[in-house]
Amino acid sequence: MKGFCETAVASKCSSKSSTDSTDRGSSSACSDSGSRDSKHDKASLWSNFFASAFSIFETHSESSITEKKESHSRNNGWTAAVRKAVTIGSMRRIHERVLGSRRTGISSASDIWLLGVCYKVSQDDSSGDAPIDNGLGAFEQDFSSRILMTYRKGFEAIGDSKYTSDVNWGCMLRSSQMLVAQALLFHRLGRSWRRPLHKPLDEAYIEILYHFGDSETSTFSIHNLLQAGKAYELAAGSWVGPYAMCRTWETLVRCRREVTDLDDQPLPMAVYIVSGDEDGERGGAPVVCIEDASRHCLEFSRGQVDWTPILLLVPLVLGLEKVNPRYIPSLRATFTFPQSLGIMGGKPGASTYIIGVQDEKALYLDPHDVQPVINIRRDDLEADPLSYHCNVIRHIPLDLIDPSLAIGFYCRDRDDLNDFCFRASKLADESNGAPLFTVTQTHSFPRPVNHSDALGDGAVENDDSFSVLPMSDADGSAQEDDWQLL
Repeated sequence: MKGFCETAVASKCSSKSSTDSTDRGSSSACSDSGSRDSKHDKASLWSNFFASAFSIFETHSESSITEKKESHSRNNGWTAAVRKAVTIGSMRRIHERVLGSRRTGISSASDIWLLGVCYKVSQDDSSGDAPIDNGLGAFEQDFSSRILMTYRKGFEAIGDSKYTSDVNWGCMLRSSQMLVAQALLFHRLGRSWRRPLHKPLDEAYIEILYHFGDSETSTFSIHNLLQAGKAYELAAGSWVGPYAMCRTWETLVRCRREVTDLDDQPLPMAVYIVSGDEDGERGGAPVVCIEDASRHCLEFSRGQVDWTPILLLVPLVLGLEKVNPRYIPSLRATFTFPQSLGIMGGKPGASTYIIGVQDEKALYLDPHDVQPVINIRRDDLEADPLSYHCNVIRHIPLDLIDPSLAIGFYCRDRDDLNDFCFRASKLADESNGAPLFTVTQTHSFPRPVNHSDALGDGAVENDDSFSVLPMSDADGSAQEDDWQLL
């Protein structure tokens, strides 16, 4: 997909997994440049082959589209074979392991914010005796610990359809799964949790992966999401927008809550869809109402407590064809919130899960790799979770992301929500009249700011940049997702 860039970065994980001493980490990490150089030396016999194969696919920008089209017309033999290998993900993983770390897209002079944690990155961090929790190495460890959901093939047919794969249409579903999975990780294991290097694995971690399996028995599977989202036109083989995706999660969690004991909820938190004018479908700035948040918590606990953990999903439309530049500073600032769960968004028809920022770049996890189905048992502490993590850091300019997106936040308790509201109110006050969302105590507030007002060029009719579209292209023929043509 034009405009996207990606950088292969091999994980430099410490042999010791991080302890969960706090839920909100502080600034971190340093890389070991010696091990990186050693890995490159050992890979010298392979580098020429991989460099030639991946130079076509791994770095692409707006300025190279014409060249790509010409190259594509000339190469239809070995290029097609390499592209197919890249599509299934196996060749890319070999490339990561053999060639090691390449950080050309990560600046050594700017801080990185990853889901509320700041990593101080500088060239001085390469010192061999620097602590593991300062610099680029810890950032990579954190990044690779985030749960990845990708296209899968070979699962049981979805409902009455014949679909046994979500390739080319399930990226928004997968992006939303990643965001909710991070909320569960933060809730069950804390923000400082890192992917374990040794078995047996954490029981809570395995249970989270189990809930996102690709079958009807897994609570948050693509099968159950599509069933819950029928009222929002979710269907196998079709794309869907972030607003409908948020409402689908709300429906699915509510249905599960009604048939499951309170102590056995797969998502042990209230879900609050923060919407504004026209219920968030016509560009109105959403309003976080503390009174509504309290009501959602009370309903989730069935009247037992006033406050519970809560997941806030904020669907937004921040422009017509592209994000209005006035919103970009605020979007970047949300990643500094300790409650940050990132963004479901990307380009039209190619959703990603954005989890961090550095300068003007958004760092994301890509759901567009195709992997065989794997369903992990909830008691299998010896399972292989490799396909649920990624060592490849990809980035896209913030001004190129689609204006239709959804931001997520996780608040553990009332104090955490108060801290979030304080930060959000301060951010709105500093937005120069273009807030992403606002905060109020009760419903006695004025008409919310309309995002289309800030654009100055007409109202946003509908959230259709991710509208429900058939899987085929304009010519009616099935097309391979551009994301596969790296």
